[in-house]
Amino acid sequence: MRRVRYYENGGPEVLKVEEAEVPEPGPGELLLRTEAVGVTLPVVRKVREGGLALPASVGGEVAGEVVAVGPGVTGFAVGERVTGLCFGDGYADCSLLHSSMASLVPGGASAVDAVALVRSGIVALGAYEAARPAEGESVLVTGAASGVGHLAVQLAKARGAGRVVAAVGSMEKAEFVRSLGADEVVTYGDDCWGEPVDVVLDAVGGELLSPALAALAPGGRLVAYSSGGGTLQAYDLLVGGKSAIGFQVALIARHKPALMERWRRELWELFAAGRLRPRVHAELPLEDAAKAHAIIEARVNLGKVVLRPV
Repeated sequence: MRRVRYYENGGPEVLKVEEAEVPEPGPGELLLRTEAVGVTLPVVRKVREGGLALPASVGGEVAGEVVAVGPGVTGFAVGERVTGLCFGDGYADCSLLHSSMASLVPGGASAVDAVALVRSGIVALGAYEAARPAEGESVLVTGAASGVGHLAVQLAKARGAGRVVAAVGSMEKAEFVRSLGADEVVTYGDDCWGEPVDVVLDAVGGELLSPALAALAPGGRLVAYSSGGGTLQAYDLLVGGKSAIGFQVALIARHKPALMERWRRELWELFAAGRLRPRVHAELPLEDAAKAHAIIEARVNLGKVVLRPV
């Protein structure tokens, strides 16, 4: 089988496609014939910035058909279609997925739908719930055209937000985010991000944290779920009675699996009802993994970037 690895940290150019043996599933594992892989900013950053022993394989959101099951697996069978987060060879023709990280893909949904919807949707929905929004409150989403952000815009509307503001890097993305249901569009360079909002869902971090906090109305809540870092001044929270909340989906997966399952069900229900539609910026073959990373790094994607091994 083919897989993508890297032998040094760096940009997209360090990704190499190589041949490898098809792995055998171990205890609790599923072996998938990988049909789609979601490319995410955290994975792109890990390749560039490090954090894993080298050489390293590229993990990620995968979806495909189960072709073998390891000892002790229950609830899944050969021939079923599943999606989940793979920590090993995700960018590969075949991937190992631990059954605890897997969920079934319902009939009528494609593998691309699954990788564009489930993991990114859980992040978006979880971040939104972390803000404890009330019916009719206003919401601003940074990174609104991204794989997670474009779902967050739709989820805020579906959950009853009164006004949804999409914050993007340039007005070239305005038509796209308005098509998702955004009521207003602002760019990061604008002096003012419009009327203050009750909730900010921040997918960017870094230097955008300060203007994101400034966009909040008194008593507003900022939910930071980006891997981009950044700092806030405690006084800026105090003076407006504002809150900053951190959200990490890995903690929910580890400690609240029932909540994760509830979120998954809600996402698929909204998808089936036509109220939540993942958008795909590009579907690329596995050998174009470097091109996929370049799209993410350039921040030009409108929705999800997906690799198609088959």
